[in-house]
Amino acid sequence: MYDGTLRVECHNAGRTASGDLYQRTVRILTLPPIDPIPPLVPIPPFDPVPVPPGPVENPGSMSDFGPLLPILSGAPNPANGIPILRRSRYRYYVRVTSLPELFYRGAGFTLGFELWRYTAPNGWALESTLSARMIRMAAPTGYPSPSDYAEGDVKNATGSVVGRLTMGWLSPYYRRCSVEIDTVSGSEQPTTDAAGHTWQSVMDELGWQVDVRLSDTNVAEPSGDSWSDAEMHAAMLASRDAVNLDREWRYHVLAVKNIDSTPRGIMYDAAGTDSNNVPREGIGIPSHWTIDPGWGTVSGQRFGTASAPYFRTAIHEIGHALGLVHNFADFGFMCTSDVIAAGGTPSNPFPNNIQWSYHTDNLKQLRHYPDPFVRPGAVAFGGASSTTPAITPTDLEVDVDGLALVVTPLLGEVPIGAPVRVGIGLVNRSAQPMRVPADLSLKGDFVSGEVVDPTGNARSFRTVVRCIEDHAFMLLQPGESIEDSMTLMRGSEGALFAVPGVHEVRVEVHWDAEEMIARVEGGTTVMVTGAADADHAAAAHAVLATPDAHLVLAIGGDHLIDGIAAIQTALACSVLRPHFAAVEAKRVGRRFGHRKPDVKAVAALIDDDVVMSGTELGKLAAIVQNDAKSGATAKGLAKTLKSKAKKVTLSSAARKNVDAL
Repeated sequence: MYDGTLRVECHNAGRTASGDLYQRTVRILTLPPIDPIPPLVPIPPFDPVPVPPGPVENPGSMSDFGPLLPILSGAPNPANGIPILRRSRYRYYVRVTSLPELFYRGAGFTLGFELWRYTAPNGWALESTLSARMIRMAAPTGYPSPSDYAEGDVKNATGSVVGRLTMGWLSPYYRRCSVEIDTVSGSEQPTTDAAGHTWQSVMDELGWQVDVRLSDTNVAEPSGDSWSDAEMHAAMLASRDAVNLDREWRYHVLAVKNIDSTPRGIMYDAAGTDSNNVPREGIGIPSHWTIDPGWGTVSGQRFGTASAPYFRTAIHEIGHALGLVHNFADFGFMCTSDVIAAGGTPSNPFPNNIQWSYHTDNLKQLRHYPDPFVRPGAVAFGGASSTTPAITPTDLEVDVDGLALVVTPLLGEVPIGAPVRVGIGLVNRSAQPMRVPADLSLKGDFVSGEVVDPTGNARSFRTVVRCIEDHAFMLLQPGESIEDSMTLMRGSEGALFAVPGVHEVRVEVHWDAEEMIARVEGGTTVMVTGAADADHAAAAHAVLATPDAHLVLAIGGDHLIDGIAAIQTALACSVLRPHFAAVEAKRVGRRFGHRKPDVKAVAALIDDDVVMSGTELGKLAAIVQNDAKSGATAKGLAKTLKSKAKKVTLSSAARKNVDAL
């Protein structure tokens, strides 16, 4: 038996409907022992439910306990409105294919729908195509609208009855959630544009019921007024109120003074490969950024005092927590602030030109995506798809003639347990300049991909730290290229290189091009070799079995205890040490809380044998530049980095850092 919601949207083109089904919990009830019954007394037939396979606590004989009887837990109380059900019980997305426009009139209507079975972490399969002739009747006690209720038998394609569907009206909203806002002392709470737009008005237009909770206003600053990604992540875990995401869809906003990695907002905790293994819970926004010149009437203002763009950025980042990517079809919430500011005019300057709404595509996604795509703690960021299960037409993707994506492994063979580093280059082989993304790093919006292991199993990858709220493009001239690199170890479905053998690495770059989605793809292969000895096997096991090791690679910090321990195990292994030395060097070379950067520790880790990508090399070069007190240590380290820079792919930013050594 299943519980869930069916969302029905009425619009100019007719009706759009979708739903989600969660399996009702089954409890096993132990009946009293069956005493012997005297002869000649009729015994009614009774088939006890067999004991399920597997271990049973305090097992006894049937005469001790009696038969086991399955009991379904109670259904959600309709008087409580939209139900929040356990993530682990999610089973089906209901894709409605037939719903009469005048279904609310008359005694009955026919509902046609598909059931798409969900398999974690993000697999979908069309299981059945069904229909139900729904007959209106009085609602049972508890439903908010007694006259808006119907029941009907569910039939499969052959006309056989396979179930019973009951449905009653619950709420004018499609979904419900809460937003908790914490701030450091001196940072404003992003709650309004000061002209009538609030969380309530924004979410009402979206069709989501929202409960805004203004919580802490004195979150401690760990190391001054600028926060690293790692410090943001640690503060999220420590400062937010206790919440059970199986009972409440809670999104967390943390307002701080400044963020190291971006002048504006960021969505952290995106992939579910962190300490609590829960993706898409929170966002950060900096209140003390000084707004760039040329940003209309708010140029030069402190961000937190410019209510409209400050609040809009918080909504934009929560949009990412809801599973959305950037959308440049209009100046709505999922466009970026720099693009909107550049679109201002003398008669309609920024921020007056902000469009306080979601694009129609995003509205449809947020109203009709499957629950796991939008609720916190389910599918990792980037897992939402408009094609599987389909709620909208297939994206208008076009391959761009004349552009090539060249993917090159830093090493063709790597030992099991080691991260794999690859360089990527976008090359213009046409005779015309082309507008392309200026950022090909995994912290941008544009790059994603998958790794296919020797058995054919594919696992996806994309950014862990989501949305540095900026979106730069460039004109790539004929014959020119832009280059970057990435270090791959884990995706939302697990370790990317978990078995020996040849792995195929596929990389895609997507971006908006007028009304199309431009796409360029490339690939390469990498051989993963088996364990060299018992120490190597143990170290590889530690890394592959510890999701936090990947987050240490991505954001660093001292709070990911399990991940740091796994990397220390790898560093103690002679086979894996060269592959993890740069990861640990980045971590100790950056401040965290009251711990200062330690360039001497960096220098002790980096030698000629260390394996590092161009991106990692550029970050280590920046660490050396920022520590003027290192003296001879910095000079020796700089010499090593310059030597290694000749052998790796460098982005323009990494090249600039190396050249400055």
